[in-house]
Amino acid sequence: MGKTYDAIEGRLRAFVERQPVFFVATAPSGDAGHVNVSPKGLADTFVVVDEHTVAYLDLTASGAETIAHVRQNGRITLMFCSFERTPNVVRLHGRGRVVSLYDDEYAAWASRFPDNPAARAVVVVDVERVSDSCGYALPILAVQEERDVLTPNMARRGAEGVVAYRRRKNAVSIDGLPAFDDDPAPTAG
Repeated sequence: MGKTYDAIEGRLRAFVERQPVFFVATAPSGDAGHVNVSPKGLADTFVVVDEHTVAYLDLTASGAETIAHVRQNGRITLMFCSFERTPNVVRLHGRGRVVSLYDDEYAAWASRFPDNPAARAVVVVDVERVSDSCGYALPILAVQEERDVLTPNMARRGAEGVVAYRRRKNAVSIDGLPAFDDDPAPTAG
């Protein structure tokens, strides 16, 4: 049976901090638009800041739905699932905010994570509801290794190439909402 908790502490904190993958769910306001669920899993890109705050390093990738939705309405849920012998699912419901790599407070938030050439923001979540449920129907899986594709791909592009990629792929959500449109416009040469 699922329970709710006052804070992210004790065994719940230990559980979420050791999971190799988590999922982020967001949606635009209103009846239209797509609900988005994004898997996250690169090592050392998630932290529990305190009993009611978590943050993760948001990396340049093929879309920016989470950024678009969080900037529009702030609603966000993070879900952590145990694929080990002991079943468990923990959900952190809250209000998120995007701290872009161009924001003054970015350096302070980003210092919690290893440097990554794909970094575009830190998503900070003020957690309003903490809950867990059984996870009895989840399979037992073993992590073989971390997939080493995204970071080297972005490193090969170089800083200017990453910005060009974001301009092409991340400026607008699939529903047409402004997403990661923070990169400065290219200067005429």
